[in-house]
Order: sequence, then structure tokens, then C-alpha cells
Amino acid sequence: MRLFFLLLPWLELFTLIQLGIETSALTAIFYVLATLVLGMAILRRQGMQLFQQLREAQQGAVLGPRLLVDDMAMGLAGILIAVPGILTDIAALVVMIGPLRRRVARFFGAPEPEPYRPQYDQSADSVIEGQFRRVDDDMRP
Repeated sequence: MRLFFLLLPWLELFTLIQLGIETSALTAIFYVLATLVLGMAILRRQGMQLFQQLREAQQGAVLGPRLLVDDMAMGLAGILIAVPGILTDIAALVVMIGPLRRRVARFFGAPEPEPYRPQYDQSADSVIEGQFRRVDDDMRP
């Protein structure tokens, strides 16, 4: 596995050179730029959805297993697409296709995700002890 990760940049470079040979250098450059923009757009969209779900969870909503499996997988796909190269783009497509992603995860022995339910203290007599220091007092002249 280490050998694969050591060879991956060279394989990606080889595939991009082959793309440039088969089409043109401008096509290969456009491909790299287009996948970079697409990957950044996917990351931005997934990041906004992730923060929205976390805000809802703070208000008492239940975080489903989708958050850690599907949404984070889409973030990984965005990173893989943004990396220049055809092999990582193929891996990103595998990650983006939900049923295929789940089948690959089961193949590698990933456990079935369980929903997360935050625990809240329901007692009315909650006392939190501690010390505090006002930071804005330190800022005054």
C-alpha cells in the first residue's frame, strides 16, 4: 500500500502526459483547471451543508450516520477531484456514487454507522462550578 502512495504522483503525472499526447497540452491543462474548480465547488457545498447540520444538531437534532459517512465521503471526493490527475478523479467518482461507495466500504470491513444522539442534562438543579476571568478587562488601558 505504501508503494502505491509513493507511486501515485508519478502515475498521475504519466496519465496527464498521456492525455496531453493523445489530445493536446491545452486540453490537459484545461482538464486540470476544470477538475480543480469542480473539486473546490464540491468542497464548498459540502462544507456549508456540514456546518448547517452541526448547527441543527446543537439545537437538539439528531446527527445521523449520513453526516460521517455520506457527507464526509463527498468532501473526500471533492479533495480527490481537486488533485490533478485522472486516477484520483476515477477514485472520486467511486466515492461519489453512494451504493458503490458503501459496497467498497463493506469490502474493506467498515462497520455500519450508528446515529449520534447528544446527551443533555435534563435536571433543573445543574450547577457548573469553576473559575473565570474576563478577557476584555485585560485589553483595557
